[in-house]
Amino acid sequence: MERRRRSAALIAVAGLLMFEPLLPQSANLVSTPYNQFGLDLFHQLRREKPSDNIFISPLSIAMALQMTYGGAAGETAAAMARTLKLTGLALPGANQAASELLQKLKSSDPKVELLIANSLWARSGVRFNDDFLASNRKYFGAEIASLDFASPQALSRINGWVDTTTKGKIPRIIERIDAQTVMFLINAVYFKGRWQTEFDPRLTANTAFHIAAARQKQVAMMARSGSFQYLRGERFQAIGLSYGNGNVSLYVFLPDAGLSINDFLSRVNDQTWNQWMTAFRRAHGDVKIPRFKMEYGRELKESLKALGMGIAFDTGKADFSGMRRERDLFIQQVTHKAVVEVNEEGTTAAAATSVSIGVTSVMVPSFTFVADRPFLMAIRDQTTGVILFLGAVHDPQ
Repeated sequence: MERRRRSAALIAVAGLLMFEPLLPQSANLVSTPYNQFGLDLFHQLRREKPSDNIFISPLSIAMALQMTYGGAAGETAAAMARTLKLTGLALPGANQAASELLQKLKSSDPKVELLIANSLWARSGVRFNDDFLASNRKYFGAEIASLDFASPQALSRINGWVDTTTKGKIPRIIERIDAQTVMFLINAVYFKGRWQTEFDPRLTANTAFHIAAARQKQVAMMARSGSFQYLRGERFQAIGLSYGNGNVSLYVFLPDAGLSINDFLSRVNDQTWNQWMTAFRRAHGDVKIPRFKMEYGRELKESLKALGMGIAFDTGKADFSGMRRERDLFIQQVTHKAVVEVNEEGTTAAAATSVSIGVTSVMVPSFTFVADRPFLMAIRDQTTGVILFLGAVHDPQ
């Protein structure tokens, strides 16, 4: 795996969906918190595995969690708001801002395809608050379906939705449905953008990529000369490569030789990111970046706990009474998968996030039992296990 220095390029890809033009203030109410949360999560994942590649969609994870947050109450809601950086923003306002952000992200650029979809899958026979379901449908455009989770078709249908929405890039997000699971809230993002100016494949050549001081490997390095958005920072340089009409760009940050990628990444936060985004200037230069593909997948439960959301996973303390009147729900798991391919034509990326909601006691699937034919009956002592009475009823009198 290409690690350390390649990660400098990948942190920029994680911000792939960040628009250069400023969004309306209403959409900024969540776009700014989404970025702050994404950077926090990025650093948490980096701390857990500092030498691994990382590729996430902050938008996908934050949106799936915000849909879930709409059903939280009490300290659980407060913890989720702090983690998502939504403290001080009333839920209706946050949801309205998310709705407007979704509208603004719809691309009208023929060279850029951006699809964002949400869905909510509930176990049939389990009652959820109508207001919670209606809110997710209204603000997030969520497709809502009730399924028999005991049926094998349920898993196929949910994964099929993700597969279709990500255009085959993420064929499955859920491996199994636990007996305690009563709901999945899923976000999917698909992006395909052609470079404003494509790289000439004839200029692509194998070049040494320095993974570490004593390690290197040959990679296909794309090359182009021209005018770029460029930033010369303190012990690093960065470029911006535009897709289509320029509303979406890829940013690549490269630490100077002698500065490790982790030392550079330790300087990346919401403040420095915003400063850097306003400091790019147009300049002429020669650019080489690797052509690569990468897949990334992580269970985010422990990472989100470390960011302060632990109560939402606690079976004894979680409060999702906004989803269901009975206070018996908790977050079981948050699963994220993302893929990216960068080549001479442009970039294709996709991500999916699943939030699984469990119930504190195993839900028995709904059924119908009509004893309208002969049956066996038994009376059993539960302490000793001894059968006290046993009989077959052929003709009840």
